[in-house]
Amino acid sequence: MQAGFAFSKLADRLTSLVELSTDDLDLLADMPSSIAHFGAHQTILRHGDEATQCCLLLHGYLSWQNHESADGQITAICVPGDIANLHTLYRPRIDGNLIALGPAIVALVPHRFFSEVAERSPAMSHAMLLMLLADHAIQRNWTVNLGSRDALTRVAHLLCEITARLQIVGLARDFRLSSPFTQSDLAAACSISPVHANRTIQELRRCNLLQWQGKTLTITDWPGLVRLAGFDPAYLSVRSGADDVRPPYARSVTADVALA
Repeated sequence: MQAGFAFSKLADRLTSLVELSTDDLDLLADMPSSIAHFGAHQTILRHGDEATQCCLLLHGYLSWQNHESADGQITAICVPGDIANLHTLYRPRIDGNLIALGPAIVALVPHRFFSEVAERSPAMSHAMLLMLLADHAIQRNWTVNLGSRDALTRVAHLLCEITARLQIVGLARDFRLSSPFTQSDLAAACSISPVHANRTIQELRRCNLLQWQGKTLTITDWPGLVRLAGFDPAYLSVRSGADDVRPPYARSVTADVALA
């Protein structure tokens, strides 16, 4: 059924933040949506638009980009299960451009549905609030990443974050994932030149931390990449004690960082 396709990753994302009952999650089964397919670098929302729908990402990756940047600076990346513009429930005007990084499938869900779900279920309302707060925490960490880490650590940290967020929704469990971006996109996300991005990826390969072949990225030494990045997933707000939804590495990652 469409609901099973459209909201399973969203359910995973929400239950990683707060405990939800079956009745709470069943509310998502009535989600009205239209399914839209986007090509690589196709614009989904433009700066200045007034949104009436939420963009729930089902497959692929989306990015928020600075509309004033000549090189398309990436300010955020969305993975499956993310509602890219959840904040427009409260402020419909779009700041920046929402663009598909590669082929992507998005469920366009009317604002009114999430408003009604929040009214019917305090737990779901709380989960969506926590989702917004987690988005803000990720954004703050991106600021730290760009402001205080060198290029190698910056790229390593971004790759750790994307992998962790995918694992939260049941993807990349074997540390193999569809590449979120081209090396030019990576440069735009890490505020470095494409040439520097290429050199950084080559260095990570030489350190046997990852393999990047075509459109597939494989983390070959997760603990090593975590130590290099100084990555601590606490800011992703995965709820304490939720071992059923926590990524398999998350219970030991803090110890790995401490040993770095």
